[in-house]
Amino acid sequence: MTARHSRRLIRPLIYTAATATIGSSVLYYSYRPRNIPGSDPAAVPPKFGPDGTIAPPRFPKVRSRAEQIAELKRSGATSHTSGDTERPFSSLFRSGSSIHNGTTEDDEPYDLLIIGGGATGSGIALDAATRGLRVACIERDDFSSGTSSKSTKLVHGGVRYLEKAVWELDYNQYKLVKEALRERKYFLDTAPHLSSWLPIMLPIQKWWQAPYFWMGTKAYDFLAGSEGIESSYFLTKSKALEAFPMLKRNNVVGALVYYDGAHNDSRMNVSIAMTAALYGATVVNHMEIVGLEKDATGKLCGARVKDLVQEKDGKKAEEFTIKAKGIINATGPFTDSIRKMDDQTVDEIVAPSSGVHIILPGYYSPAKMGLIDPKTSDGRVIFFLPWQGNTIAGTTDAPTEISQNPVAGEEEINWILSEIRGYLAPDINVRRGDVLAAWSGIRPLVRDPKAKNTESLVRNHLITISDSGLLTCAGGKWTTYRQMAEEAVDEAIPQYGLRTGPVRHVPHISGTEMVDDAAPLDGTCQTHQVRLIGAHGYSKTLFINLIQHFGIETDVAKHLTESYGDRAWTVAALSAPTEKRFPVRGIRISPLYPFIDGEVRYAVRHEYAQTAVDVLARRTRLAFLNAQAALEALPTVIDLMAEELKWDTKRKNIEWRESVKFLASMGLAKSKLNVTRRDVESGKAAEYDEHERKLYSRHDRPADTIESDSKLESGENPMIGMDSPANK
Repeated sequence: MTARHSRRLIRPLIYTAATATIGSSVLYYSYRPRNIPGSDPAAVPPKFGPDGTIAPPRFPKVRSRAEQIAELKRSGATSHTSGDTERPFSSLFRSGSSIHNGTTEDDEPYDLLIIGGGATGSGIALDAATRGLRVACIERDDFSSGTSSKSTKLVHGGVRYLEKAVWELDYNQYKLVKEALRERKYFLDTAPHLSSWLPIMLPIQKWWQAPYFWMGTKAYDFLAGSEGIESSYFLTKSKALEAFPMLKRNNVVGALVYYDGAHNDSRMNVSIAMTAALYGATVVNHMEIVGLEKDATGKLCGARVKDLVQEKDGKKAEEFTIKAKGIINATGPFTDSIRKMDDQTVDEIVAPSSGVHIILPGYYSPAKMGLIDPKTSDGRVIFFLPWQGNTIAGTTDAPTEISQNPVAGEEEINWILSEIRGYLAPDINVRRGDVLAAWSGIRPLVRDPKAKNTESLVRNHLITISDSGLLTCAGGKWTTYRQMAEEAVDEAIPQYGLRTGPVRHVPHISGTEMVDDAAPLDGTCQTHQVRLIGAHGYSKTLFINLIQHFGIETDVAKHLTESYGDRAWTVAALSAPTEKRFPVRGIRISPLYPFIDGEVRYAVRHEYAQTAVDVLARRTRLAFLNAQAALEALPTVIDLMAEELKWDTKRKNIEWRESVKFLASMGLAKSKLNVTRRDVESGKAAEYDEHERKLYSRHDRPADTIESDSKLESGENPMIGMDSPANK
């Protein structure tokens, strides 16, 4: 009887303790302290002199583009020798020249020649170089000139892919999400200045959606595990509207907020390429493949190339041969064109899909929170995200033809605007004139013969090797570029008989010998630990040091540190004096944005920028943020680059024409295609006819001027309305 009574008392205590333990564990897991990427102090803190002034760091320089091209040419000076057992390595880490068949190491064929300088190609170059291989990477246009600069700017696992994995019981979808969540953490760790975490709101329009979305976001958190950023959480209607006041009030009963990463895609791409160059890779942009070379057995042994910059300078582009033991095709949407250069009979493996994005003014979204609409009118997903002070919205997903600079169509732009109107408050007039830029990117999706539409295609990557030895890495997405590169190099090493080894004489990328990079470069893949150029000395307070040392404006200093990391010291040093009391340095190339003249000089001297588009689109992001502002900044950019690269008048005219043509693919009005430099400098380029004013003007007409402020005679100023309240 006593024992039964004891059990009756003990059992509730056990249940209570178990429930409390489980609940506490869940609470701790959800709200445990986490190390937020980018919040750590700089690995290399600034040094101060005896008088308290800051001593800027001194960074190693990459070899010039001309030096890189000279090294490419040396590889073709001798023929490839099979049976070579001595491991060649980059001349940057060479302790001395070794003789092999009467040649130096620089004259030997490369271990790998990578075709394509996008995220995947640059990532492969960095991976191979940090394994001690001798690597060359060439790009026909510029680093990130294609798909890699036209993304949604997210570093994400893919909430919708997880949903599909669950409902369709698709293990491949699950694997893709799991891999992407792991890579997201590496992304944020190796480049904290270029990537950051971003809360994204999921509006709840019906109460029954709350548990469904809650389970989905919690599953996303759980799947991320230790690679997670922050836990998702629920917001009541009032809190949701406080966080995102632009939302339609009668359409929201609450919201869930989850976390993903965001990044500056083309600057990330350029940084990967420049980091590879510092580790010894030969990296060259504006270098076109004109043919592949095969040996007597039919195996690939090199490629014929030509320098497109020479043609722009009015010279005949010299063709030369690059010799390599293995060739990797990482050309994104253009994958099949390189494969057919190797074998005309090969079947195509890429299903190109067009993704259109538009840029709206920053007042369309909160500065620190994005939004996802999981179910649009046609079942697709649309993102609405803060980016670089503006708002990015997209994307569409439709089959397309492959072209160099695809143009966003009016139908796609209007569809995105229509979807935005559906969840923004009715007093916000969403206008076509608010679209500052619009572009179309081509996603290189791996073709699935069973798929009925491209939206159902998974962004998995595919690695294939042809009979002649061409290794192709296709598909994938930005977030998983590093994993794709690792797998490609893993495949290439046995395929081409390469030997990896420890990297000797690692450059002090941080600019000091005090701090060593965390990555042990022992011949294995270490890119998950290799910090990109600019990451070592970055901290969230670095901008204060720049302001104190150089006297630059606060928004400019923040922009520089978030775009260049610790290399912001060099950019600021290259900026011209303003001849003002403040700011002391940094002349803006556009009054609307924090881009300054030092960035143009830095792009040419340290990042291989060769055209005005390279600067406007990929080194700064002005062309992506505001096509008209980019047009107005074009004269300044061309003049600065002409000083650096010694352009003559003919080359400057070529740059003008090609830049205006490119800006047309970024949403510039069609009437501006024939605009001249004089039109821009006189202000005429800002004028629109009545039809285009409705499409592109950001304000209603007329914006009346007070008569007393006019410098024209009475009745001659079209901006004065006598019946306007301004003049009564």
